[in-house]
Amino acid sequence: MNTKIPFVTKEQVLDMVKKYPTPFHIYDEKGIRENAKAVKEAFSWNKGFKEYFAVKATPNPYILNILKEYGCGCDCSSLTELMMAQALGFSGNDIMFSSNDTPAEEYVYARQINATINLDDITHIKFLEDVASLPETISCRFNPGGLFTISNSIMDNPGDAKYGFTKDQLFEGFRILKKKGVKYFGVHAFLASNTVTNEYYPTLAKTLFETVVELKEATGCDIKFINLSGGVGIPYTPDQEPNDIKAIGSAVHEVYDEILVPAGLGDVAIYTEMGRFMLAPYGGLVTQAIHEKHTHKEYIGVDACAVNLMRPAMYGAYHHITVLGKENDICDHTYDVTGSLCENNDKFAVDRILPKIDIGDYLFIHDTGAHGFSMGYNYNGKLRSAELLLKENGEVIMIRRAETPKDYFATFDFSDILKDVDYNAGK
Repeated sequence: MNTKIPFVTKEQVLDMVKKYPTPFHIYDEKGIRENAKAVKEAFSWNKGFKEYFAVKATPNPYILNILKEYGCGCDCSSLTELMMAQALGFSGNDIMFSSNDTPAEEYVYARQINATINLDDITHIKFLEDVASLPETISCRFNPGGLFTISNSIMDNPGDAKYGFTKDQLFEGFRILKKKGVKYFGVHAFLASNTVTNEYYPTLAKTLFETVVELKEATGCDIKFINLSGGVGIPYTPDQEPNDIKAIGSAVHEVYDEILVPAGLGDVAIYTEMGRFMLAPYGGLVTQAIHEKHTHKEYIGVDACAVNLMRPAMYGAYHHITVLGKENDICDHTYDVTGSLCENNDKFAVDRILPKIDIGDYLFIHDTGAHGFSMGYNYNGKLRSAELLLKENGEVIMIRRAETPKDYFATFDFSDILKDVDYNAGK
């Protein structure tokens, strides 16, 4: 079995915790930059290519500004994500708004900042027109239905997914939008999440490209871009081979030349909306072992919990764990690694074979750079952790402070009742 190597050492963490107590998420600037550059190069054959980073994966302004340097835009799914993108200087064509069951005020704001709206349903055409007006350029999300079983992924059953137009609705929707004055069109689809295969994007591209050729012939619409969305995954387990973005880009190029170019669509731009692939391997959750328990099983309790990383509790997802300083020790102990929530699924690992863990050891939980911090919550009154950035020069900076009890109580409008809260309790 291959291994996963943390991008921080025990010595670095011991230095960090003098200033930033665990748990915390930390990101690797060098890795993020190298990967963003590789994605840009892999699709450089397409002159209109743009990666719209899925903000929901890692909604941190420092991260977004790094990606912006490589020409990335933002894929937003809510009002606050749109507001963040706008505040950071992303504008107009730099922002894709892909939302579902969308409130009116979110469409209104998207129109105000001229974001490219990606409609999720045919009924949203009239809804958008009524609440905000239709733009000159619009995209529609296509759901072909059926099963999509190219690899073992989180979501591979489009027919059971709440997203997108059916094929008949897509054709009808384009006709309606063209009649209402929309000039330029895009098509978007998302069929599976976290695919660890170089075949996903080319397979999806073939489906979309063929559909777009039919759309052009049937509706006469001017289709400017095709959005392959996200779904390109990462190897969470050490035995998996990572995706090769260069090979993926090359294979999409082949399908593009095979299907779109002969149909007179050789100037169509290719967009992607990757979150996990862009960031997941370049983030880790650092936590300290604070308890051990010997009952029906062997447990190690850490100072992080599912509010810091929900994926194992929510999906049973695997995240590799390295005991810092014991990378070369024999793995001869079997543990459940748990947090402190009042829920039995609050486990980062179940029956995981690891080296002997001692109280005070620091654990590095891998691949939390996407859908890690961002899925945090406040159950049990738990507070979300800080986010740190390991800069290319080795410096560590805080890019989001940890929440405090004062933050937790800030939304209550009962100042008279809570006037005696001691925000420094326990310190």
